[in-house]
Amino acid sequence: MTRAFTFPGQGSQAVGMGKELAETFAPAREVFEQVNDALGQNLTKLMWEGPEDELTLTENAQPALMAVSLAAMKTLEAEGGFALADKASFVAGHSLGEYSALAAAGAFTIADTARLLKLRGRAMQRAVPVGEGAMAAMLGLDFDVAKEVAEEAAQGDVCQAANDNAPGQVVISGAKAAVERAAEIAKTKGAKRAMLLPVSAPFHCALMQPAADEMKAALAEVSMQAPAVPLVANVTASRVADAETIRNLLVEQVTGMVRWRESVLYMVDQGVTQLVEVGAGKVLTGMAKRIAKEAGTAAVGTPADVEAFLKML
Repeated sequence: MTRAFTFPGQGSQAVGMGKELAETFAPAREVFEQVNDALGQNLTKLMWEGPEDELTLTENAQPALMAVSLAAMKTLEAEGGFALADKASFVAGHSLGEYSALAAAGAFTIADTARLLKLRGRAMQRAVPVGEGAMAAMLGLDFDVAKEVAEEAAQGDVCQAANDNAPGQVVISGAKAAVERAAEIAKTKGAKRAMLLPVSAPFHCALMQPAADEMKAALAEVSMQAPAVPLVANVTASRVADAETIRNLLVEQVTGMVRWRESVLYMVDQGVTQLVEVGAGKVLTGMAKRIAKEAGTAAVGTPADVEAFLKML
């Protein structure tokens, strides 16, 4: 079996995530302690007790989701007696999950990843004043049609495809008025639904350029190794293993589209037969089943998931 480990992005967070892992496994507890120490913040208290609206803030959700993913990955490695590189051909992550993937593959330390994601969350929030940007999911439209809808709706404003998640599931991002226009146009083009998403900023579009500039400066200061296995990058949907190239792609990723559908298809085309989602929720697992029905899937985010996955190995 050829395997890829994938790591979820924003939207997978939930109060209580990771708590069972920490209560059951020492390696998980160590990850959460490292993240708390790196941020000088009791992030785990917020993760496990809420309030939900504070956890959902981009600057908290991003490092929190990474912490759960790394807690699950380190637990798998410790309990299974293997290193990620022994069991995976690729890593990939959805948006912020790309940082989790790189930390899991040893490119960044967990502490540096936590700090980078805290900064990334704040920078994305600062880039566009609240209420001026929006994102909308176009359900039931092929990517090419959704892209045309965004272009038609722009009318001089920023409006572009932000996430190509799965067949018939494309997210667009940009100026609020343009995104609202796109949602209306999509209904005339055959979309089953076109709905505005409850997000605090228009991610993965040109309006995020100030955040990309901040991340470029921050990433330039951080030590980085080549990942233990190649990354399938969001913006290219293909493998990359060179640290400096990855550093540049992480900057591009802030304004660029998450090519998740293509990334999964690329991994399957490269011989991947199982996609393992590591972290909170099962969003990527659901997408994988729609993108590549022939590939096996697994999700590892709880102690029961850890046990079940290790039995499969």
